[in-house]
Amino acid sequence: MATDAEPGRRRRCCAQDTPDAPKVPDSRGDSDGPRRGSLCDRHCAAINNVQGDLGDLGCHLHRPRALPAVSTPSCCQQHSEEVCESCVVKTTLTAENAVEANKLSNNYKFGFKKWKSHVTARPWEDRSEIVKELYSDLNVIRGSGGSTLTCGNVLYLLLFGWWLSLLYVLVAAVMFITVMGAPYGQLCWDLAGYFLWPFGKVIQRVEVPKSHQACEAGVGESSTLLGGPTPLRWRLQCWLGSGYWQRASSAVWLCLGYPVLVLAHGLVCVTAWLLIVLIPVAKLSARATSRVLLLPPERVLIRRLRMTEVPLEGEVILCCHRAANPYYYKYAVDGINVFAVNLLPLVLVTLVLGYVDSPNHLTGSAVKFTLALLSIMPLSYYIGMAIASISAQSNFAVGAVVNATFGSITELTFYITALIKGSREGNRCYAEVVKSALTGTLVGCVLFVPGLCMVIGGIRHQEQRFNSRSAGVSSALLFLSVGGVFAPTLFSKVYGKLVCGECHNVTQNPLGHYLCHNCHFDLMDNNGTLYYSHVQPLVYTVSILLPAAYLIGLFFTLKTHTHIYDIHISDCHMPGHHHSAVVHWSRWRALVILLLSTLCMSACADLATEHISPILTNSTISQYFIGVTVLAMVPELPEIVNGIQFALQNNLSLSIEIGNCIAVQVCMLQIPILVLFTIFYPTNFTLVFSDLHVYASMFSVVLMNYIFMDGKCDYFQGTVLVMVYFILLAVYFFAPSPSGC
Repeated sequence: MATDAEPGRRRRCCAQDTPDAPKVPDSRGDSDGPRRGSLCDRHCAAINNVQGDLGDLGCHLHRPRALPAVSTPSCCQQHSEEVCESCVVKTTLTAENAVEANKLSNNYKFGFKKWKSHVTARPWEDRSEIVKELYSDLNVIRGSGGSTLTCGNVLYLLLFGWWLSLLYVLVAAVMFITVMGAPYGQLCWDLAGYFLWPFGKVIQRVEVPKSHQACEAGVGESSTLLGGPTPLRWRLQCWLGSGYWQRASSAVWLCLGYPVLVLAHGLVCVTAWLLIVLIPVAKLSARATSRVLLLPPERVLIRRLRMTEVPLEGEVILCCHRAANPYYYKYAVDGINVFAVNLLPLVLVTLVLGYVDSPNHLTGSAVKFTLALLSIMPLSYYIGMAIASISAQSNFAVGAVVNATFGSITELTFYITALIKGSREGNRCYAEVVKSALTGTLVGCVLFVPGLCMVIGGIRHQEQRFNSRSAGVSSALLFLSVGGVFAPTLFSKVYGKLVCGECHNVTQNPLGHYLCHNCHFDLMDNNGTLYYSHVQPLVYTVSILLPAAYLIGLFFTLKTHTHIYDIHISDCHMPGHHHSAVVHWSRWRALVILLLSTLCMSACADLATEHISPILTNSTISQYFIGVTVLAMVPELPEIVNGIQFALQNNLSLSIEIGNCIAVQVCMLQIPILVLFTIFYPTNFTLVFSDLHVYASMFSVVLMNYIFMDGKCDYFQGTVLVMVYFILLAVYFFAPSPSGC
């Protein structure tokens, strides 16, 4: 329960701030006003007191989960339901600093990219213990409680432990053979047992007694520092003496032993890092290579944790408790999620392989197309992160320009490169694939994205509510955009001439019925009079009106009617904790990353279109299906992940807005830009879609508006949307290939 003593969880609920709610009369003007306003305010306060936090500490989105049963006197009964319903749609955002608050506010603005990840570094004390463990070094002793026999530790033994231990034994044998490397041989022998099962053991850096004191000690004499017999490595070091022989021992180690172990640990580090859940093993190998193996052997002490008393004498270098941690999917490097970090080398491999191996000697077109398509995912993430960082650190005008310019750059890059290739080859199939991808993005963002978010969010929350007014704005624009985009198609079907490739007389009667195949509406009859005089002007008119409607929608939601989102920014600093914004990416750094990512995106899109031709030609799957699935949804995977994360935090409004905004941008920005591009660079792209695209898009928009009508949903409604999407995919899968392919 939130109280006034908790500033980080304070609710703000003022009924008069919402336009739909009746104005509460001022206490000086109406005697009933104070009594009615106070009762309704207490009603709203009761609602807010029962709602839970929807985000992590430092970044909360507060929404009421259910309307509590609060008795209302008759004086407020006629107003309580309407007033308190206005309280339900209120959203209070709390952030650690102004930059993060600006990013959260941008998430609710129409036309701005919705971004879940932080653009600033979160204060360490505000993080949970689980997250702190992810970023901690492996030099902290957390006690010896619990068994070390876990599934993750056994997996380490099977993947790395046995052969790494065997390698240390072989290196130890080589060091003993050289005689001068005997101290390092003994160290490798000890480390062989450690790396076979490092859990429950500690590696320390200890201070070594003076050489003459250690050499005077007998075999059975104990060390006062270690509380046990003097290690064999110390006695071997004393036997070799100091000066020249010690330098020779180090030289032998650095030439014969250390490089081999560095390569082995490097392989372990890279493999464990790519597996993500085994990142502790990667840290273990990296720390062993940089710290343990470079220490003099007499300064390394390996002991079992159960034999160690806290505090320890000497510095703890390594202390690993678990080899696997499932929460490492949250791990970030300089604000970049670990998945995006791991996929970045894939971009380099794709570019090198695509442009160096042009004749396809090393790999085929299918492999290069797959790599290019997968490379688009991390690049989309970096573009989204850069846009969110620039918008959060800039004013509204700069943020709006950046979002409008680069918000659809991922899809437009692929579409334009495909149209250019199709124009050069004289192949109409590329234009049909682009139309399929546009339709697939529209249908997927209207059905699949919100439906999947509803299902996953509904598993955690029984019923989810969202701002129906803000969703209504996007729905209205979506209706307008779909009607405008498909207007030339409907016009061509009304006035176009139906041409069929092959017809057969079924009844053998010249006046009987004919069965025709490969029929389409020909717009080029009579030297293209219908197309050039009627359809093309209509296409240009629609391409002008749709961006104008988009700008009006921006002006409506961001300037004149900002209250429909009802966003409040409040300070959530705990008493005594005041943090300045430490951004992950500065504006200039974000701009450089944005430009580089866009350049790499263009190269990957060029490779994808270059190697898609054999797939379209030789594949038995319909080109419709390839366009509406792979080419349409793969670039949107980062947005889908953001929507799922918002839904898990019971913030379904942003999950729905992600899909709606992408669908609106497809119709109101991307398609007009493609039409504008065809004016300066003639291609085979015309704004006339097949019947399947028209019916699928219109049915999806109608169904989405019906589901979102009441402002609340559950996992069942999400399942309906997802099932309808898969039914449409099945239709596309079994549909014949479009004409020209």
